[in-house]
Amino acid sequence: MAKYEINALVTGASQGIGKAVAVDLAENGYRVVVTARNKDLLSNVCEEITVNGGKAEYISADIGTERGINDIINFLQTSNIDINVLVNNAAIIHKSTDLVNFDMEDWEKVIRVNLIGAVKITKLLLPNMIESKYGKIINVSSIGGRKGAAGRSAYRITKAALISFTESLAAEVKKHGIDVNCICPGSVLTEGYIEAFGEDSKMNPNMMKPMEIAKLCTFLISDEASSVTGAVIDAFGKS
Repeated sequence: MAKYEINALVTGASQGIGKAVAVDLAENGYRVVVTARNKDLLSNVCEEITVNGGKAEYISADIGTERGINDIINFLQTSNIDINVLVNNAAIIHKSTDLVNFDMEDWEKVIRVNLIGAVKITKLLLPNMIESKYGKIINVSSIGGRKGAAGRSAYRITKAALISFTESLAAEVKKHGIDVNCICPGSVLTEGYIEAFGEDSKMNPNMMKPMEIAKLCTFLISDEASSVTGAVIDAFGKS
């Protein structure tokens, strides 16, 4: 349980892993701000949290755009919320497409959402963490970030970059009392995964549940993990 009020921002939290992370953090005493593009889904997440006694607010924004990032920061400033914990989870999962057939506008959108948005929102929130000498940042990468694969160029590039971003940032900010870690999930049964890979995904017995990743995330944010930073943890789930 959080010993005092800690404010966590979870991106891509309208469903899937992000939603599970937000719900679990709230159950463990964190005040949660969730963000994604779908206002209705975000509202449902907040309602689920508050009905169970947690604290949650939402801001509908597209982190892949400058306007979306500014909307998030303006919301936090207007609401007088200082973020201590950041979970960079927002991501686009694209269908398998060889580069020669990949629409570059779509390719670049994946980069903006999965990587550039995460870096920008982190940079904007760091000054407050540095000033307060406390912060926890979790970057949700993927097992796919460990190795390239045909048809997965945009997605896997962003996930590989998040791993390196984690290691680099962790080395910069540990002196300020900030821990930065990365989780690399295997296949997780989320709405985005099903959309990208089809309904047959539901039949795979080796798929993990989003809450399995959320529990790991909550541990890395907790005081019990205060000695862990710069770690990149593979979460394969079932073999």
